[in-house]
Amino acid sequence: MVVIRLSRGGAKARPFYNIVIADKRARRDGRFIERIGFYNPLARGGEEPLRIAQDRLNHWLSVGATPSDTVARLVKQAAAATPAA
Repeated sequence: MVVIRLSRGGAKARPFYNIVIADKRARRDGRFIERIGFYNPLARGGEEPLRIAQDRLNHWLSVGATPSDTVARLVKQAAAATPAA
């Protein structure tokens, strides 16, 4: 099964997460298929806290990838932050 989940990076006490497409059996920070964005929970000032490639996200959702609970929350948050055109 293919999942959309967070992969942790950054230093100790300074988390930074990549939003990745991965096989469910792969380790959290291990092998992944594609990186589609990032989440920086400690973004300050003009730093961008969240970026998701919506076209790639929609592609993977259409072929059956399942987002984790946290990624689903972040996608909803990104959709609310981006005004509909």
